[in-house]
Amino acid sequence: MTDAASGPHLQRTNPGELSPPTGFSHAVTATGSRLVFLAGQTALDGEGTVVGDTLPAQFEQALTNLLTALAASGGSPADLTRVTVYTTDVSAYRDNARELGGIWRRCAGRDYPAMAVVGVVRLWDEEALVELDGIAVLP
Repeated sequence: MTDAASGPHLQRTNPGELSPPTGFSHAVTATGSRLVFLAGQTALDGEGTVVGDTLPAQFEQALTNLLTALAASGGSPADLTRVTVYTTDVSAYRDNARELGGIWRRCAGRDYPAMAVVGVVRLWDEEALVELDGIAVLP
């Protein structure tokens, strides 16, 4: 199954033979003129302080930071082709998946990129619970 409604430069593909995706796309084919590589973003505020005491609060700030960098590069959430989520607690990520999905939809919409969640021992900022990086293709 493919979704070309995202625009002519991205096609999201979710083969029927694979488990139905929830909150991600199995594959994203991109054609465009510019690649944007987005650095890992944690829940840092404008002063460089990690904000949020919970994984969902930090996820929202990290996603907001990622989307801010993308917008400054001329892109929108629908241009994201790949996002990797790094978390210090995969179990907490799974336990909060419904809330995290709601945060994603509110901030980035329903055009899901190819995604992965990776468990890590720690992140650069010791207080950080989650970090997101990504790749976008702009038309």
